[in-house]
Formats: sequence, structure tokens, C-alpha cells
Amino acid sequence: MKVTSYYPVIMSNDVAGTAGFYQAHFGFTPLFTSEWYVHLQLAGNASVNLAVLDGRHQTIPAPARGQVAGGLLLNFEVDDPDAVHDRLAAAGLPILLALRDEDFGQRHFITSDPNGVLIDIVKPIPPSAEFAALYEAGALPN
Repeated sequence: MKVTSYYPVIMSNDVAGTAGFYQAHFGFTPLFTSEWYVHLQLAGNASVNLAVLDGRHQTIPAPARGQVAGGLLLNFEVDDPDAVHDRLAAAGLPILLALRDEDFGQRHFITSDPNGVLIDIVKPIPPSAEFAALYEAGALPN
């Protein structure tokens, strides 16, 4: 199988509101907009895409219709998580996990979107020796 693209699709009961959230707070722009589906792309980075779909739409198999996103964590790797934290906190987004450094090699914090989808804002940092030993050869972040 040759994968040509990969992106998450968030099922929501408020497609426009969810798309607007990612546009306002994360710099996405719409490539396609309908009342039941919006395809978003990060401004300036065509490889970062996200879509929002009405979970009640007929393209969803009947047993799954009406569901909204749950149990999902989106990671956004950034250069300056401190600045993103300050901006999102000032905008009133919930900070569900405080900005902190983790021994496993991340500086991060967690917020959420209007559907309850968790959003982890991450910057790789050097891990502790204990966690560095768990990385495969060549996979350790610089």
C-alpha cells in the first residue's frame, strides 16, 4: 500500500465552530467548506492537514453515526511551546496539563478543542538517560 496523504478527521456536531477554532487558534485555512465537512490546511505547510466532519452525515456508517470525537489526542510539534501556551491561555483555552518538561523528552502542555479533543503542544527536548536508552538507534531527537 502506498499512502499518499494522512490526516485526522474530527467528527463533530458543530462543523463550522470546530473548523473556526482551528483557524483562529492554530493557523489553519480552509481548502474546502461545506456545512457537513471542512478540510483545513496549516497556512504555509501543505503537509499538515486536518478535517472536520459532521458525525451525523450519511457518509458515516449507520452504527457510528451521531458519534463525536472522543479518546483522541492531537500532537502539534512546535518551536516555542511557551509562546503558544501563553497565547492560548490568554485566549481563554483550558490548560488541562500545565506546561512542563518530561523525562521522556518533551516540553509540552495540553489543552482541548470545543469537542473535548485533547491537543498536546509539544517540543522535543533531550530525554533523561533512562528514557534515552529506550529509543531505537537513530530515532533519538537532536
